[in-house]
Amino acid sequence: MPVGLFRVCLLVITAIVNHPLFFPKENGTVPENTEEIIQKMKEREESLRLEQLRLEQEIADQEATQKALEKAAVVVEESKEEKVRWDMWTALSMVIFLLIELWRQDFQEGNWQDIGGEEDDMAVLGKAFKGVAFPDKAVLASFYEKRILGTTGDMARMREMVEGFADDLLEALRSVCNRDADMEVEDCMGVGSMYENWRVRKPFVCDLIVPFAPPEPYCFRCQAWCSGDSFPPDEQGYGTIKVCRADEDATGCICDKTKLGEDMLCLLHSHVSSARPSGEMEDLLCFKNTQYLDANQVMKWFQIAVTKAWNRISHKYEFDLSFSLLDSPGALKIKFKSGKSIAFNLTPVVQYENSDVYFISHFPRSSVAADIPSSTRWFLTFAVYERRFIQLVSKTLPANACHVSCLQILSFLHGKQCSLTGPSGLTNYHLKTVLLHLLQARPSQDWAPEKLEARLQDMLKFLEKCLHEKKLYHFFIGNGKVPAELGFPIIFQRAEPLNLFRPFVLRRDIYRKMVDTFHEMLRNMSALINEYTVNIPLAHTNGIRKEPL
Repeated sequence: MPVGLFRVCLLVITAIVNHPLFFPKENGTVPENTEEIIQKMKEREESLRLEQLRLEQEIADQEATQKALEKAAVVVEESKEEKVRWDMWTALSMVIFLLIELWRQDFQEGNWQDIGGEEDDMAVLGKAFKGVAFPDKAVLASFYEKRILGTTGDMARMREMVEGFADDLLEALRSVCNRDADMEVEDCMGVGSMYENWRVRKPFVCDLIVPFAPPEPYCFRCQAWCSGDSFPPDEQGYGTIKVCRADEDATGCICDKTKLGEDMLCLLHSHVSSARPSGEMEDLLCFKNTQYLDANQVMKWFQIAVTKAWNRISHKYEFDLSFSLLDSPGALKIKFKSGKSIAFNLTPVVQYENSDVYFISHFPRSSVAADIPSSTRWFLTFAVYERRFIQLVSKTLPANACHVSCLQILSFLHGKQCSLTGPSGLTNYHLKTVLLHLLQARPSQDWAPEKLEARLQDMLKFLEKCLHEKKLYHFFIGNGKVPAELGFPIIFQRAEPLNLFRPFVLRRDIYRKMVDTFHEMLRNMSALINEYTVNIPLAHTNGIRKEPL
């Protein structure tokens, strides 16, 4: 009962407290605040929407950045892999280069020339000889006797006459020159085929070189292409000649290059011994505004000096002397009243240091050198050492050895072929270089006179190999096996081998002409030789072998 009464009282009190009349003001403002609340809710909703858009944009930017980073990482990884592959190829290329360099050094030390009787190597050659009939020993011997031996006596008499006249002419040249200003001319020397006894084709021409030196107090300082300074590949075999005072070093004193004050004096050079001005350097035959000897100036001076010398001694002789070729300034011709004539070349040269290597102003008949790149570039000739080498080797060969005969026959065939089809890039100097290589490679007994046929075949096969490879190396340059008795300068033995066929690598027309001339010579060989062996007994002619080489 009390509990029920208590619940009724509590209910009544609660109803009274919550009656609306007790809160008239609050209940009256509810309708007014509803719109404000709704507006605030809309503003809040808009701000939340903008914040959501901003967050979505940030998320999109982060995703784009992440993708860019992933792509960059992929590119970096690929570049690393590419670099690894490139480093591997670089290392492999370096290994290959080192192997080639090691092989080249061995090649340069003499292996490139060591064909020393390798019959297997010779056997793989001779493709151009297929079907070519080669004359036998009897035909070659008859040809040599009738065509070659008859000219030996004529060459000896001509050499003697030309040398005597050249000595007289040079003596007169010294007398007309100013000893204080002009170049000093030394005695001449005979070089080339006439003095190595293998020239066969007429007209016979003697080649004489004349060393000369500058007047005191000047001297020549020679620099070869292999002395250290860089020379272009097309100038291998050339060098420069600098005209210096004897009391200055190769680079010259600083007083030659700077203006000292009027009150200043060089401690090395007095006023009297100061360097000559440019005009006087040109008097020393130097290229304009340089100290380098000019080949064109030298040849002009030499022609004028020879003309003056001949005018002084012409009354002593019953013949005329003239310059025979415009493109060869040293080419002279003696004309007798009978109509006969004798041609010879008198070429000024400069000695390289204390050796018998010479800088030559030009090559008569362009026998060896290609187009000279500059008049201050002088070609080096080793003709004196070539002559000495042949003489030295000849002392070790059997009596009547066939080495000179081989070169004479080959030179004759080549000359005959050129008269039929025109000149080619192949010269007699190339043929002599082939012989020099074989003389060094083969033992002495292989050059016995009865082996003429075999050695002639070796020369032709060696030449064919060189033509095929476009490589015929100079005999002395880069050859470490040159006999010590010759006293050959070591600087040229250590130099890189000089390829005499290098000019033909880029000039394909000349190379093609050279190869065609060689093949034509092989095909016409028997016919050319048989022209001079018509009187051989029938038994011998029937014995000519028709087997290819």
